[in-house]
Amino acid sequence: MATKMASEKSKFDEEKADKSSHRQGGWITFPFLSGSILGVGLAMSGAMSNFLVYLIQEYNVRSIDAAQIVNIISGSLSLAPVAGAIVADAFFGCYSVVAASSAIQLLSLVLFTMTAALKSLRPTPCDVPGTDSCQAASKGQLTVLYSAVALLAIATGGTRFNQATMGASQFDRVEDQAVYFNWFFIFMYISSIVGATAIVYIQDSISWVLGFGLSLGASAVSLVVLLLGTKYYRRPAPQGSPFTGLFRVIVATVRKWKLKLSQATPSYFHGNDDIASPSLSFSLFNRAALISEGDTNQDGSIAKPWKLCTVREVEDFKAVVRVLPVWASAIFLSISIGCQINLSVLQALTMDRSIGPSFSIPAGSMTVPGFLAFVIFLTFLDRILFPIWLKLTHHTPTPLQRIGIGHFINVVSMIASALVERRRAAVISRHQAEVHPGWIVPMSALWLVLPLALQGSAEALHFPGQVALYYQEFPKALKNTSTGMEAVIIAFGFYLSTAFLSILRHMTTWLPDDLNRSRLENVYWLIAILATINFGIYIICAKFYKYQNSVDTEKVAASEISAS
Repeated sequence: MATKMASEKSKFDEEKADKSSHRQGGWITFPFLSGSILGVGLAMSGAMSNFLVYLIQEYNVRSIDAAQIVNIISGSLSLAPVAGAIVADAFFGCYSVVAASSAIQLLSLVLFTMTAALKSLRPTPCDVPGTDSCQAASKGQLTVLYSAVALLAIATGGTRFNQATMGASQFDRVEDQAVYFNWFFIFMYISSIVGATAIVYIQDSISWVLGFGLSLGASAVSLVVLLLGTKYYRRPAPQGSPFTGLFRVIVATVRKWKLKLSQATPSYFHGNDDIASPSLSFSLFNRAALISEGDTNQDGSIAKPWKLCTVREVEDFKAVVRVLPVWASAIFLSISIGCQINLSVLQALTMDRSIGPSFSIPAGSMTVPGFLAFVIFLTFLDRILFPIWLKLTHHTPTPLQRIGIGHFINVVSMIASALVERRRAAVISRHQAEVHPGWIVPMSALWLVLPLALQGSAEALHFPGQVALYYQEFPKALKNTSTGMEAVIIAFGFYLSTAFLSILRHMTTWLPDDLNRSRLENVYWLIAILATINFGIYIICAKFYKYQNSVDTEKVAASEISAS
């Protein structure tokens, strides 16, 4: 009797577990994830959108120096998500990392608010910020400020692209994952727009304390919303370090360099994989799966893990290698974006930012046209252009096509920036204002909107395109890391843009501290030329790339057309 009752109880528990598992994931998680994305993005944008101006006006940092500092910080904020993705993949899973990082962001915003609220944490105010007569910030003051930045970088590392992967893991259908990725970017940019407008305006017009305080509140709300959805999330278990297998392939290949490759399937170690034999592409790495004497135990398991890999591990390694040329060609995109954003803010500080008799656009809000263009253009693509394209051609644009069009628009954006700067320089020359430091050029800052909007439209194509490509092509063990690859591109771009500006400052006279005496037009033209060359390199890389895990577009198209 007891055995029967225990059996029935076990069966009941299994059915309950099945129902619970069935209830997890899906679109029910979307409101909680959306709230978390919006809150985290708003807090991040509110803290960093106006940070260049904060350094100049509150910490007496010179303009070009401030731009380079912000580029380094932006690079760190972009690179950190890669570490966060690795930690999520290897140890804790996405949910735990996102939750802990959201709490760290809250602590970061507390420090930011303190720097604005306590005068002892800032240097003495200066009438003309950025000049030699201004008092520099002390080491203690900078320590508190950069501690806040460091905590924000850690928080961003754990949230930004882990939120993307965590959301994608809630869905089984590739189409649902693609829709989620689009909404992820839309929410991320909407929060950036609100932070770069409303919060930046409050910082400029009311107080820095209130501005940072609102960011603090947004961070707190995002954490609460994330935790409220805990019971609904699908939480895949971490798979262990995703890079161990990659390094094992390299080591095993080197150790078996002198072995001759075989075409016979039994010569390769398969383990529990269902792959018949390794592919012929990058065949030199096939040596890592070749079985030699002493590589396996009597039960068929691997005896020397750093000398023998499975065919699956070799193919996973090849998948990463195939993507690298396309990935590398995207780095210069971020160099141009990093230069354009910060230089546009500096341009805006020298231009007429008034709209009407009583309103002035905060210089830190000049990034908003790019954010708006991103959201509008991505929505247009997702809701109008791509469905029409699908019905006419029975397939949607591939990730590589989207990235390529983004490259082209990026070049056009840099040309537009050069032409706008040419006009600004002409106005300065006409008024002979080069000898007047800090002179406000009688030219509307709205001229900067067009090139920034073009850049935002380019990002709406190449950023989601790259994330979709990496997520599609990377092996399962590297799904979290795949979405972080975009962050690496952005980080390298910001770091290299800092180096790029430093080289120009040392080798040319184009970038003095007073932007009205600069030759900024030449900088933009140089970037446009380099971007054009990079576009050509990308076309070559894309032409020779072959998809390994492409979705059956005809089946997807047929289902979507019938559904519509």
